[in-house]
Amino acid sequence: MLTAGDYREAARGRLPRAVFEYIDRGTEGEQALCALRASLDGLRFMPRMLTGHAERDLTAQVMGQSAAMPVVIAPTALAGLVSHDGEVKMARAAARMGIPACVSTQSITPIEAIRAGAPEARLWFQLYAWKDRALTRRLLERVAETGVSTLVLTVDTPVVPLRDYNQRNGFGMPLRLRPRLMADMARHPRWLVGVMLRYLLAGGMPTYGHYPPEFRTSITRPAAAAPVRLENLLNWDDVRDLRRWWKGELIVKGIFSLDDARICHNLGADGIVVSSHGGRNIDSAPPPAELLPAIVGALGDRIEIFADSGVMRGSDVLKYLSLGARGVMTGRLPLWGLASGGEAGAVAVLEMIRNEMDVILALLGARSPSDVSLA
Repeated sequence: MLTAGDYREAARGRLPRAVFEYIDRGTEGEQALCALRASLDGLRFMPRMLTGHAERDLTAQVMGQSAAMPVVIAPTALAGLVSHDGEVKMARAAARMGIPACVSTQSITPIEAIRAGAPEARLWFQLYAWKDRALTRRLLERVAETGVSTLVLTVDTPVVPLRDYNQRNGFGMPLRLRPRLMADMARHPRWLVGVMLRYLLAGGMPTYGHYPPEFRTSITRPAAAAPVRLENLLNWDDVRDLRRWWKGELIVKGIFSLDDARICHNLGADGIVVSSHGGRNIDSAPPPAELLPAIVGALGDRIEIFADSGVMRGSDVLKYLSLGARGVMTGRLPLWGLASGGEAGAVAVLEMIRNEMDVILALLGARSPSDVSLA
């Protein structure tokens, strides 16, 4: 497998359709996916010749710490359904590649078990705030106890987006084991035995690992109890309160406008992620590549700015960096690697991205991403 498309097709073959489409597709008419691709494909590099660099340097400072390349594994819900213990495998893959991995609130495996399984990983934690703020704070105290210092607050999903394919496939929360979904799973025996059956034998149907024990139910049980429902009324006061007591770095993910980016900075956020949630939330949202220049121009020296959404190649990473992002998050690509080959597959995808970046830098006559210019 040599390209993102190869890993995507391998993931399609190994995963039930419901699981594959959950991680692969967008929302509504999926125009946002097309816009993401067009926005990145429309950018052009300006090569420089005869620069004489024997090798390239992809290392970067990401939230004050050294990383082997300016890439972060994006938080993805239910990665543990893509591969057994998928969140642990992803953390190990990130550690092997020398980059951070962000764990989702809605992961199958709790942060304590991920830390135990990947002690060398540089873990970040993504927060979907619950209705009960005391329970939310208790969760973050657990997170801090595992050594996580970077918190990523996702603010762009107040309600469940319109993803009709999930409804047709019977894939939602709760997971509805209807005949169509059960037949879908049965057609993928390798996944059924290697993922779902292993969970069932070890302790039953998978659950959201971070939910408090008294509210933790299997993914097939009815919707979450009121205290742990995702907060749909999150506001700037919540960001202010979180900044007041969270002792580590705070990144706000899901920012589009310069005005919102300024508020994040004024409230003391250490970073923002300019993101369209991979084209999965608002189908008519502008792609991050169109928004980055204005935000970076106004705030690039005052707050750490990341980008994500639509990354398929190393060239996409370099384009976001050339627009001023300090780092780039990627979610689908590592998930496709995880589905196709577990930890080794995730590592292979990340190595592919790194190699593509290195080759493009050489062709552009650049020693590092900071040397790259757009035409």
